Amino acid sequence: MSESGKILIVEDEDPIRLSLRDFLLKKGHDVIVASDGVGAIKQLLDTDVDVIVTDYRMSLLGGTYWIKFLQRFCPEKKIIITSGFLNPEYTIPFPVLYKPFEYARLESMIQDLLAGMKKGEKRKQ
Repeated sequence: MSESGKILIVEDEDPIRLSLRDFLLKKGHDVIVASDGVGAIKQLLDTDVDVIVTDYRMSLLGGTYWIKFLQRFCPEKKIIITSGFLNPEYTIPFPVLYKPFEYARLESMIQDLLAGMKKGEKRKQ
């Protein structure tokens, strides 16, 4: 059974951000987008999301500081990092999907995270 959730896509490349949005919408998810870390913070303040799919390297609030922000201020969120470049000296504490990737692989990772969230909710009840 396929789960659907509220997904925030953070990606500075317009074609990737918009095609990912369209793909995930067709898969039944509720999707919002941001083009950088600052825009993502605004979205997170306004909207409760289940999963954040974010690029690592962005011109405005990206890279190591973006990862540190997510760790510190979004510890309850499920996060997937996408990147064609990672800083080898810094360990990423979230699942990483390397570019280029197949959208079906991303959808599979999102499904796994959402299913894990549902199992966690059932255990709490």
